[in-house]
Amino acid sequence: MHELRLIALPAIPEVTRGAALGDLITAALIGAGQSLQPGDIVILAQKIVSKAEDRVVQLAGVTPTERAQTIAREANKDPRIVELILRESRKVLRVKPGIIIVEHKLGFIMANAGIDQSNVPGGDAAVLLLPENPDASARKLREEFHVKSGVEIGVLIIDSFGRAWRNGVTGTAIGVAGMPAMIDLRGNKDREGRVLKVTQVAAADELAAAASLVMGQATEGTPVVLARGFPYALRESAVTELLRPEAEDLFR
Repeated sequence: MHELRLIALPAIPEVTRGAALGDLITAALIGAGQSLQPGDIVILAQKIVSKAEDRVVQLAGVTPTERAQTIAREANKDPRIVELILRESRKVLRVKPGIIIVEHKLGFIMANAGIDQSNVPGGDAAVLLLPENPDASARKLREEFHVKSGVEIGVLIIDSFGRAWRNGVTGTAIGVAGMPAMIDLRGNKDREGRVLKVTQVAAADELAAAASLVMGQATEGTPVVLARGFPYALRESAVTELLRPEAEDLFR
């Protein structure tokens, strides 16, 4: 019988600019009576990575362009936040009151370029951007954990995304290191001996969604989860494995 364990690590302090996430997580592991084992996955909420990497922006220093002001009126949003959305995006896909759907510079199709104000110091005066390169952030942490523990693990950075066809948000992978983002089962056979032709498993997203349940979305204060029993072999990967090319996207 296979078992996947998800352990939310307690006692992660408020993360600020320049925080050593590897040290904070190592201390939290010790406090929880845990140590890294081969095949473990350390899963981090995007917010603590962005805070450590100083991705907090004070709105007082943002001057919106004319385009940002026009879109802000249509979306009923602060023009300064819209300006940041435009700076973080390759393309605006949809606009309606309260939401702007964009193609982020990282390739994600998402609402408001992932810019968030919840649990950000400064209240309405500040916003938090996504990490500049979440894959690189994950790789750096993975290397640090390897040096500290001597074992091979994976690192996953996640955020909350809405989805086409569905209401609500779910945990979604935005940065991957040392674990497969996608498992390609094409060419394998099902139990009836039929060859699978299209089945690809978004393993990193599935794990992200599960970890998000344990982390919570509001005041829980548990932004790091240890996953043990991940059912696939670890390997080098990148979140781009999960991104559908525009030419294959029927909704763009």
